Amino acid sequence: MAGRAVRAPGGSDSRFFTTTKKGETHELRQELNSPNRDKKKDAVKKVIANMTVGKDVAMLFTDVINCIQTENIELKKLVYLYLINYAKTQPELTLLAVNTFVKDANDPNPLIRALAVRTMGCIRVEKITEYLCEPLRKALRDDDPYVRKTAAVCVAKLYDINADLVEDQGFLQILRDLICDPNPTVVANAVAALSEIGDTSGRDVMEIDTSVLQKLLAALNECTEWGQVFILDSLAKYTPADGREAEGIIERVTPRLQHANSAVVMSAVKVVLTYLDSVTSVDTSRSFSRKLAPPLVTLLNSEPETQYVALRNINLIVQKRPGILESEIKVFFCKYNDPIYVKMEKLETIIRLVNDRNIDQVLLELKEYAQEVDVEFVRKAVRAIGRCAIKLERAAERCINVLLELIQTKVNYVLQEAVIVIKDIFRKYPNRYESIISALCENLDTLDEPEAKASIIWIIGEYAERIDNADEQLEHFLETFEEESAEVQLQLLTATVKLFLKQPEDTQDMVQRVLQLATEESDDPDLRDRGFVYWRLLSTNPEAAKAVVLSEKPNIADDTFTLEPAVLDMLIGQISTLSSIYYKPPEAFVMKQAPISRAEDEDLDDDDEDAEEYANEDGEDYEYDSNNADGLTGPSDTSNGSGAVDLLSMDDLSVNDAPAPAAAAAAAAAVPAAPGGGGIVDLFGGGAGAAAPPAAPVQKTVVCPAAQGGGLEILGAFVLRGGALFLDVDVNNRDAAPTQQLAVQLNKNTFGIVPAQQQIAFDQPLAPGASASYSLPMSLTPAMLAPPGSPVGAPVQTALKNMQTGAVLYFNIPVDGLSTMLPPAGPMGRDQFLAAWKSVDDSLEVSKEAQGLPFSGDVSAVTRKLQERNIYFVAGREAPGQQIVYYSFKLVQLHMLAEVTFPVGGSAAAPRLCIRSEAPPYAPLALQLLEAALRQ
Repeated sequence: MAGRAVRAPGGSDSRFFTTTKKGETHELRQELNSPNRDKKKDAVKKVIANMTVGKDVAMLFTDVINCIQTENIELKKLVYLYLINYAKTQPELTLLAVNTFVKDANDPNPLIRALAVRTMGCIRVEKITEYLCEPLRKALRDDDPYVRKTAAVCVAKLYDINADLVEDQGFLQILRDLICDPNPTVVANAVAALSEIGDTSGRDVMEIDTSVLQKLLAALNECTEWGQVFILDSLAKYTPADGREAEGIIERVTPRLQHANSAVVMSAVKVVLTYLDSVTSVDTSRSFSRKLAPPLVTLLNSEPETQYVALRNINLIVQKRPGILESEIKVFFCKYNDPIYVKMEKLETIIRLVNDRNIDQVLLELKEYAQEVDVEFVRKAVRAIGRCAIKLERAAERCINVLLELIQTKVNYVLQEAVIVIKDIFRKYPNRYESIISALCENLDTLDEPEAKASIIWIIGEYAERIDNADEQLEHFLETFEEESAEVQLQLLTATVKLFLKQPEDTQDMVQRVLQLATEESDDPDLRDRGFVYWRLLSTNPEAAKAVVLSEKPNIADDTFTLEPAVLDMLIGQISTLSSIYYKPPEAFVMKQAPISRAEDEDLDDDDEDAEEYANEDGEDYEYDSNNADGLTGPSDTSNGSGAVDLLSMDDLSVNDAPAPAAAAAAAAAVPAAPGGGGIVDLFGGGAGAAAPPAAPVQKTVVCPAAQGGGLEILGAFVLRGGALFLDVDVNNRDAAPTQQLAVQLNKNTFGIVPAQQQIAFDQPLAPGASASYSLPMSLTPAMLAPPGSPVGAPVQTALKNMQTGAVLYFNIPVDGLSTMLPPAGPMGRDQFLAAWKSVDDSLEVSKEAQGLPFSGDVSAVTRKLQERNIYFVAGREAPGQQIVYYSFKLVQLHMLAEVTFPVGGSAAAPRLCIRSEAPPYAPLALQLLEAALRQ
């Protein structure tokens, strides 16, 4: 939309990007109100250019809005672009443009009608949505297909803002009707919108039947590439009635396999693979399968990134149907200039496609790879040779010969990898290739990697009776037993016991020494346990020891990176998406947040009773009763059936006196997940500053005296109001020039606080002797968090610029983390807590041992103290010597999940604190606040 209005620097409009004059805002305001149409248009272009390069031009909102009443489409597009960008920070003023939107939605020009509907859908302000319904309904029924296709996408945007409204207004059914539209572009957009809504809501809203299916197939040949992808993805979710219908659909889809766009090709491949399961004729299935090979091979001639994506998908396809590409193995041979990530994937595909007919040429290729200079690639190539040997029994000897040739090169990392894969070959084919052991033992001194050492030790122990000096070989490693890694120590222990059971007369002292080292000198619990097991077996029943230690090993197979059939079928259905690249289901790496309607928001905690239940040690449920002096009543009838707090499959814990007020519980509500990376997290939905409504008096402190501020005295304080964070300021003009506009900027700080808007604009100029108050909305962003190690709760360094005089004031604003940043949100429901806890990856958890934490042993007293600081009990459980309690609290509007492990029963351990959060950058800060609350 903006591409036609603002050209990149270097075009005829480049001059708009280079304006740096002082007083430019005042001049722009004058030009925006100029009666000259060209001058007004140039002024809007300057505003958009400033906005594009990151300058804040929100102070011109009203002036730009006044330009919206124009017949010039270019100017209207520019104003609409400005509106989309600033509407969220100026929601009240945005309502001024509603009448123009409604008027434009009825304009004779279809371009203007579509533009109005598109812009209203892009303005994510809930107050606008009620005005959008009627124009959107008309647009969905518009005579012009351009308007209809624009309106279809707008429904998906509206659903993301207010799902209930879309369903109540019947927009979903209108979208389904649009699938039968005569215009293929409208069909594609309707399918795209329904797919987006389905992904958001987690349910199937498409409802494809036979008539809809035919419309989709007809539109497939005429719509854009983008539309084809959406239609093909929708077809992949359809289940054909029988094999005949599946064959017909495949016939209609196969022309897309020759498409120039790789996304269309992969979506078509997905449809064909999905429907092949329904094709009953073997010959027909084989014929369709052969059609898949050429497009997949063609994708390997693309740029490296596309090759990598194609190879990841091909690896799934050949697992499902290896016959498709078995004759095309040569196209997967690596080129000298392939990136390493492409080479690795090609190797994986080669191993999957290797068979008795092509093993010789594959081995020649792998041998060449093993002599490359890239160490990682060489290791992978050597390991691939071993995997070929395990996969193809008739080719195992040829693979071993190649490995022996590579060993003779004496290249250290090649030798180490060869030893590792030969150990696996010995496990696959026992008592068949022992003649090569002598060649391996010649290189013992050069082995320095734990896995290679462990492999050769396993070979020596397994074939000790066939190695003349097996005891000497093991003795060589025993000299450095204590310095070896746990993996090597475990193998040394087992190999020595094997040797003793085969040659007891010569190795008694050796096994005694090893057992002593393992059980008395080692700190590794696995090694100690295995040592004790072997010691008891040898001392009580040597025959039983032989039966255990020298038992026949289970056969192995090359199942590396082989997926379970159910997982494979699921990933086949996700071809051409990130799932098929990660080899994970979408829910494993995508945090889905379904829209929360107003009714759901109110009923979110309906399952929490007016009194919170706790489980006592006998499994009976108890309720907290605010009218009872002890806080407890008798056994409750509101048990969930288990009589225990079911949290993460935990046992129950009695926290007999921990209160959980019902009023606080009812206040808990779901909060959308905050992104873990940089960028401002818009927690509050913006909002224009206004005169501070003194619902409760805010204790402000003088942060900038008049002497320091050039006659301006500034009082300020951070305050939570309605769950949102604000900076409340009083500005007293003691002896300065009249002031009307101030610009605010904060330095990096403990909590990552930034202004949601940078301008403070008073209704009237602040004359000498006058005062004014302002409430500035704030946001949190991880990018503004202070560096690790900075003191928690340090004052926020602030700069305030007087826009009239250009003077900049510097001062600090205090912030109390426990009282200012932790709102009284009430506890989360147990189910909500459990779902949130599971949704956060273990790697994002932060924890610490709280040394020196004052703890009397009374967990319920600690819980009451935490609740006074708005940190709420959720559930708990008992463990040996420990009580583990779960709490929830909010850092402004970010949910924090806490686990506190208290030592009980005289344990000297320090309490352990743990935090999980959907906003990972804030987890360490939440951990510090939790510790501070416990220490107070």
